[in-house]
Amino acid sequence: MPIALKRAYETPARSDGCRILVERLWPRGLSKQDAKIDLWTKEAAPSSALRRWFDHDPDKWAEFKRRYFKELRAQEGAVEPILERVRAGRVTFVFASRELRYNNAVALEQYVQRVL
Repeated sequence: MPIALKRAYETPARSDGCRILVERLWPRGLSKQDAKIDLWTKEAAPSSALRRWFDHDPDKWAEFKRRYFKELRAQEGAVEPILERVRAGRVTFVFASRELRYNNAVALEQYVQRVL
């Protein structure tokens, strides 16, 4: 199942399908109306401590994913709503980071593809 990734500050499009915000905190300066989020999965976002530790450092990427996947496995119920949407059709993981390659949406997409 294809999962698209898009920054929260990019214009929503019909082709996005179900827009899932995969952040623990709402993106700064973005109104809920403009974001057009269908599902907000705070529980599936990395813990605040893990997010701060990682700080989008590419050298920590592999270890970040290992720790994040461990968090996700510990709370399976947090990922289930995401899996349901992915199985149902097109989804877009919406994230706030400026970093496009090393962020939790990229890691979550990899995790979901493994679980499916």
